[in-house]
This record gives sequence, C-alpha cells and structure tokens, in this order.
Amino acid sequence: MPEPSAAVVDLLGLLRRRTGMDLAWLGRFDGQLLVLQAMSGNPRPFGLSPGCSVRYEEGLFGQVRNASLPPLIPDTRRDPRTEWSTSVRELGVGAYAAMPVLDASGRLYGLLGCLNRHPRPSLGERDGRLLWLLAEFLTGYVSDLREMWEARSRTWSRIQSMIDEGDFTIAYQPIVDLRTGRPVALEALTRLENSPHGPGSLFTDAADVGLGPELELAAIRRALTALPELPGGVRLAVNASPSTLLNGLVGVLLESGAPERLAVEITENEYLDDDHDLIASIGTLRDHDVRIVVDDMGTCFAGLQLVLRLRPDVIKIDRFIVRGMPTDPAHQAVAAGVTTIAQAIGSRVVAEGIETTAELTAARDASLDYGQGFLLGTPTSNLRIACAPTTPRPSIRHAPAAT
Repeated sequence: MPEPSAAVVDLLGLLRRRTGMDLAWLGRFDGQLLVLQAMSGNPRPFGLSPGCSVRYEEGLFGQVRNASLPPLIPDTRRDPRTEWSTSVRELGVGAYAAMPVLDASGRLYGLLGCLNRHPRPSLGERDGRLLWLLAEFLTGYVSDLREMWEARSRTWSRIQSMIDEGDFTIAYQPIVDLRTGRPVALEALTRLENSPHGPGSLFTDAADVGLGPELELAAIRRALTALPELPGGVRLAVNASPSTLLNGLVGVLLESGAPERLAVEITENEYLDDDHDLIASIGTLRDHDVRIVVDDMGTCFAGLQLVLRLRPDVIKIDRFIVRGMPTDPAHQAVAAGVTTIAQAIGSRVVAEGIETTAELTAARDASLDYGQGFLLGTPTSNLRIACAPTTPRPSIRHAPAAT
C-alpha cells in the first residue's frame, strides 16, 4: 500500500483533472490556521505553496468550514456571497470547490478543495458529488496523517527545546598520526544529557522535521568553544550535512577567529550531485584553509563520485573496511585502492574504528596516514587527555582469527 501522502496526491490529481481546476489541495486545521499539506497543480499563481499556512477564520475557507458558504461556487467574482471577499481578491480565486474532511473518530480534520484562477461555469452538482466521495474516502488516510503530524510536532518540540536549552555536551576523539602517535585533529562528537535517544537518531529526527541545520549549528558552536584551548598543530573537526553548509555554517566557521585550524567532515548521505552552491561554499572554506573531509569511504554512501567531485583533503575509510583488514585480502585491496586515489588527488587517509592492535598494524602496513578509534583514544570532554600522544591500549576486543 502506498504511503498516505502519496495516495493523497494521487487523489488530488484525480480531483483536479475531473473538475478542470488549476489546483487541488488538502489542508489541516491547526488552531486559527489552515496548513496546506498536499497539492496537485501549480500553487504559485495563488501565492500558495505546499506546507504554507492560511488564516481561515474570516475568509473563504472559514466560511466553507462553518457552512456559511456552499461547497462550490463557479464564479466568485459575480456571486454576491463572495464578490467582496478579501481572501478571494488576495488569492485571485475565480472559482472554488471545498469540502470538510473528518477523521475516523468524526473530528474535523481540515478541508479538501480546488481553486481556479478564472470562473468555471461548468462546475456543478457532479463535481460536488465527487468532492464529497473523495472527502469520505480520505477519512482513513487523514487519521494516519494526524498521527504522523502529532508525532512530528512532538519531535520538533523536543529538538527545539534541546537547541534552546543546549541540552547536550561535546566529546572530542583524537585522530592520530600513525607514524608518531601524536594527535593531528580532534573530532567533535555530540553527546546527549538525560536523553534515551542516541545522537545518530537525534540528528536524523531533526532532519526529518526541518531542524537539521539548526541542531548541527548549535552543536558546532558548542564545539568551537574549545578551539582556543587546542595546542598548535591540532585541528578541530566538526560534522556537517550539505544543508548546514548552505544554511549558515560558512559564516560560523569564518567567524571562529581561526578557520585555518578547522576541518569539516561532510555527511555523505545527503550530498546533492551538481549542487553548485554547495561546491561554492566548500570553495570559500578552502580559501580560508578549512580542511574538507569525506567520511565513511567504502560504504554505499561515500562513493567515488563524491570524492571526485569534492577532492577532499582527507578521506576516512569506514570501520567496516578497517575491521577486515588484518585477515581479508579484499578489505586490504579496498584500503589500497583508497590510498591510490588519495595520492592521485593529494588527499590523506584516516582509518576509522581501530579497536585492536591487529587493525592498527594492518593500517600501518597499508601505509595509511592517520587512525581513529577506541584503541587510539576514546571520546572525552577533557581536552588535555584528548590531545595527549597515543600509547595504544590493549585491544578492547579480540582480533579476528586468521583464516
């Protein structure tokens, strides 16, 4: 079964085609607002867009809701009930059809409707019956939509509160030169206070409700407070999605006072191919000597296309590849291939997730530049500990048996 939103869009397309109207839509009542959740057709001539809100109380939609206007009027500019309507003039509505939609419990959910820029004389009883039938059919779907909306609202409130209150801390994990054991960078990692949710799911939830850049920027600003305390020769690496790069990150990093001591790890799963604004933003950071890092090379997300487009200063090999390097020739071949690519484009390579002495030895044998993982340093809020030279601890798990 398709998702409710896809089914709604299909039904709106059917309604628009059968009535011959310019725009069909489904809106949800939220307090004094009608939130237009789904559309079929071009909303721009009406000054509307998916997700926009319209105050309905005194206008056309409020009167349909209260049954003081009929479900359809073919010519709003000549009908005495609507010819002086402010919303008709502001939206440029020549004809409309609209019907209240109830959820499965009988509560009013919103309106299903159509708008046309010009009068539609053929709009009549048959169209009214179709509108009523579709409104009845949508009852089950809008119950799902209401639940989805309420869940998203709870998530939005939780994350916005976390941003406002700064309800998280930053831990720093060293990235170590495998030849000398000295940290060359610290990766800033978000840690949550008093929350059952892990940071990974939190950032995913934030992106789903449109707060991804805001949450990432809040975490990055917190991480940057450590910059003055870092010893010379150690960079601070922060994680950012392309959306965050395009929504304020460049300014935040350049205003840090020391952009030449920063690195940005691009979260590859949101990369937009041929996004010229993104490439331009990365170019601006490079002009100020900010290092660009591609994370998790070797997974389905961080592919060759991303590396070749960005030409990063640093490539991180995913821990899945590193874990198999001590015993598996295929994993060793992938690491060797990444190293060859890195040398060709002037990049350095980091082996992620080093947890055993066997993995450390394999990374060194593969001539990888840097390493990161619990064997080399666990995330900590103590910068002195994070910046200390590494003496690898005993393996925290057994290396795989040779095959």
